[in-house]
Amino acid sequence: MTHETISAVGIDLGTTYSAVAILDESGNPKTLPNSEGDLTTPSILLFNDQDVVVGREAEAAKASRYSSIAEYTKRDLGKRSYHKQIEGFEYPPEALLAFILNKLRRDTAQEIGDFKQAVITVPAYFDETRRKATQDAGYLAGLDVLDIINEPTAAALAYGHQQADGEVNKTVLVYDLGGGTFDVTIVQIEDREYRALATDGDVQLGGVDWDQRLVDFLADHCIQQLGQDPRNEPNSTGHLWQVARKLKHSLTEFEEAMATIELQQQTLTITVTRQQFEELTADLLERTRFTTSQTVKAAGLEWSDISHVLLVGGSTRMPAVSQMLQNESQLMPDHSVSPDEAVAHGAALHAGRLLEKLSGRPPSFQVQNVNSHTLGVVGMDPETKRPRTARIIPRNTGLPITARREFRIRPGQESIKLEIVEGESRSPEACESIGTCRIRGIPTPLPDNAAAEVFFKYRDDGRLSVKVRIKGTDIILDNDFVRENTMTQEQLDIWREYITGI
Repeated sequence: MTHETISAVGIDLGTTYSAVAILDESGNPKTLPNSEGDLTTPSILLFNDQDVVVGREAEAAKASRYSSIAEYTKRDLGKRSYHKQIEGFEYPPEALLAFILNKLRRDTAQEIGDFKQAVITVPAYFDETRRKATQDAGYLAGLDVLDIINEPTAAALAYGHQQADGEVNKTVLVYDLGGGTFDVTIVQIEDREYRALATDGDVQLGGVDWDQRLVDFLADHCIQQLGQDPRNEPNSTGHLWQVARKLKHSLTEFEEAMATIELQQQTLTITVTRQQFEELTADLLERTRFTTSQTVKAAGLEWSDISHVLLVGGSTRMPAVSQMLQNESQLMPDHSVSPDEAVAHGAALHAGRLLEKLSGRPPSFQVQNVNSHTLGVVGMDPETKRPRTARIIPRNTGLPITARREFRIRPGQESIKLEIVEGESRSPEACESIGTCRIRGIPTPLPDNAAAEVFFKYRDDGRLSVKVRIKGTDIILDNDFVRENTMTQEQLDIWREYITGI
């Protein structure tokens, strides 16, 4: 790869920490420091009057300005607003993420000059709505989002690249336990082709849940010994979270550690052992074990078919994670790629690959992902007369893929309304609604038994588009695909001007 690949950037937009990488002149990824000189930026915001502070300074303010803090925003993507008000205002989650991306963009520009193009990573288990929201966040931050790529796939790219000659033939299980989300993906690597076989995960499971167990454990001790619950006051809550995270990091390195809590001029010091911590969080680890085992089965494999277990995400530093995976796989989990940098490195490699394609050169490697959720439409069961999900594209289907479905048109019918969902249940209520697609402009008259052919296309990035035509004709129908909980273009433009102007 040539120096021009530096014009594209790979961004690991994490729940708790984010990182940025580029390709150097030799085509090797490297992480760029932020304006504070750190390789990762805390994904946390402090609202201070008209100013928004992102990163280390915001993190330090948790114990003094907790009600003005926004964190773990990525978990709220796909919702209309962040789960709490900040200084009396409601914020769309993608706008909060855009503040983080805006800092990353500005800090990166100090290193490489102005740029627009970037690849942003997403959890493999993100649904279509969350993927759209991530792309919108990039737009709000003034970026031209070249693509979004699944985090485990990006990590596999980083792993494959760092092999001696860049060529490897392995079936790799990527176990990605980040601060707020968990993914597991099985990737078949053959020379320079990366093909995902199966993926699964949980967008509400990550290191923050391990922190929560320590927060509750420490709070119980405060109640018992001091007669006060620090969770009842915002700044004490922020302080408790800081103590819990520091304690978790210490227990990752040592068999026991001390936590000191300051609460209304009282001090409590508690000694916690690693064994206690692991007992408190055993069910969380078991959830990842079960999901990992199910993913191996979904790929049609046995553990003996897995040749490599790759650990990604800062939470994989907890010793219990490696021990569990070693017991399951009979393999020694691989820490050779940096848990904090691998995803950003893979995103930078993918950005370089896209620029190669755009310039007319053959790409250095090929990537194929799978969809993490079954796509369907809501219909009526003819027997029960109850709503039922009609499956169109099953989960773990190789992307891109286009599926076709016919819908009968009644005489005189002028439009068709489809509710599009993602999920594995036959019950629409148990699935996530992506949005509605209204097909308009049906011509009349039409022959009896006329049908509309609806083509659902999943792109490489897991995004959906819909095309409709009258069967047996060249008539293409208009369709309005209205997504749930997304901003209008006018709203996006207003937020973009505000965020990039701060």
